[in-house]
Amino acid sequence: MSPPVRERSGANKPAAVVIESLDQEGRGVAHAEGKVIFIEGALPGELVTYNAYRKKSNFDLAQVGEVLRAGFVRVAPKCRHFGICGGCSLQHVDTRAQVAAKQRVLEDDLKHIGKVEPELILPAVYGEAWGYRYRARLSVRYVVKKNAVLVGFHEKRSSFVADMQACEIMPARISRLIMPLRKLVEGLSIRERLPQIEVSLGEDVDVLVLRVLEPLIPQDESLLKAFADQHHVQFFLQPGGPATAYPFYPENALELNYTLPEFDVVMPFHPTEFTQINPSTNRVLVRRALNLLDPKAGERIADLFCGLGNFSLPIARRGAQVVGFEGSAGMVHRAGENAKRNGLARNTQFIETNLFEIDEAWTEQQGYFDKMLIDPPREGAIAAVTSLAKEEIRPRRIVYVSCNPATLARDAGVLVHRNGYLLKAAGVINMFPHTAHVESIALFEKTTSGAKEQK
Repeated sequence: MSPPVRERSGANKPAAVVIESLDQEGRGVAHAEGKVIFIEGALPGELVTYNAYRKKSNFDLAQVGEVLRAGFVRVAPKCRHFGICGGCSLQHVDTRAQVAAKQRVLEDDLKHIGKVEPELILPAVYGEAWGYRYRARLSVRYVVKKNAVLVGFHEKRSSFVADMQACEIMPARISRLIMPLRKLVEGLSIRERLPQIEVSLGEDVDVLVLRVLEPLIPQDESLLKAFADQHHVQFFLQPGGPATAYPFYPENALELNYTLPEFDVVMPFHPTEFTQINPSTNRVLVRRALNLLDPKAGERIADLFCGLGNFSLPIARRGAQVVGFEGSAGMVHRAGENAKRNGLARNTQFIETNLFEIDEAWTEQQGYFDKMLIDPPREGAIAAVTSLAKEEIRPRRIVYVSCNPATLARDAGVLVHRNGYLLKAAGVINMFPHTAHVESIALFEKTTSGAKEQK
C-alpha cells in the first residue's frame, strides 16, 4: 500500500508526500496520483512537498520543495554550493546512511538482475569523506555579461558552470585555488578558448592541465609561470585529445605518481591517464581485492582491464605470474614501464586486447589461469565472463571489481547460472562519498561439478 498523500487544499498549495526509499541516483521515491515520483533532495521517511521539472505518463522527476518532517539521516550539507553544483547529490545524507543505501542498490541488482545472492556480505569500505578527490575535470566559462570567468563543475541538470568559490570534496589546497584560477583565466588572451582545467594530483606534485584551443601569447606564458610559482603547481597544456597533453612549466617537474605502500609499489602516471580519484580508498580496495584473490607464488593470474597495473603489480609482488590485458596501447606501455620501475618485469606481462570482443577461442589461446581479477568500466565484462563457458579453462577463483552494480549483477548471473561459479561474497567500496556512484567488489569460486543453482 502506498503511503498517504496530502491532498492539495488550494490551487497554489503543493501536495505533500511521504518518501518511501532512495533510488539508484539517490533520489527519494514516493507515489502520488497513480505515479512514481522521484524527488531530488528527499530522504526516506520524510514528508515533503516537491516541484516537478519533468512529467511522464507514469512517473515524474522532481526537486524537493519544503521538508515538512525531516528524516533522521538528514544532515546539514558541508558545501555552500550544494543543491546548485552537480558534483555531489548526497551531502544531505549521513555518510553511514549513504553507504547503507549503496549496499541496498548492490544487493537489489544482484537479486533482481543477476538472480543471485552472495553467501557473505562484506563489510563496507569507508575512506575520507571530504577532500578525497584527487582527479577532476573543471569546466571553464567566460561569461560575457558578467565580464567574469567561472571555474567549476556544471550546475545540476544544466550545461551552465556553477559559480563556485570552493569545493569540499577536493583537497583544501586545490579548493583554495578556484578563485585564483578564475582571476588567472580572466587575464589570459585565450580566456574564451580555454574550456577545461583537469586536476591531477600525485604524492609530490599537483598538476593542472589546461585545454587550450589557441596558442598562448608571451603575456599568457608569464602569467601561468607566475601562478605556478606562487601556488606550487605544475601546468600541462593540452591542444588536442588527452594524448596531446605535455608539460609546460616548470620544466624540471617532479614525477606524478601515487603509491601503494603495503605492496611497496610506486605508480607513475600521466595526468590525463585513468587512475582512481580517491587514492586513500584505492589502497583499501587493492588490499581487499588481494585478500579475496589470495595470490600465491607460482600461480598464473589474469588481470583483465589492468590499466596501468593498479592490481597487477601488487599481485606480482606476492610472487604470482601476472598477465594483464588492456584495450589501450598507451596504458599497456605504462603498465610495462611501471613493472620495470618496481622490479616486477620478470613476473608480469601486459597485452593490448579489446576485451569487449574476446570469445571462447581467445580465452583458450591464453592458456589456463589459476585465478582472475576483472576491473571493467561501466559497460561491464560480458564478453569476458561469457568466454569462460568451458570448464577446463575456468579459473578457480575470480575477483570482480565493479563501478556499475547493474553490469556486475548481469555478469554475475552468467558466471553463476551458466559457468558453474558460486558468488561467495560481495560488498561496496565507498570510493565516491556524497555521490550516488556505487563501487563494489565480488568474489566468485568455481564449483567442482558444473553449474550450481544459487539463490
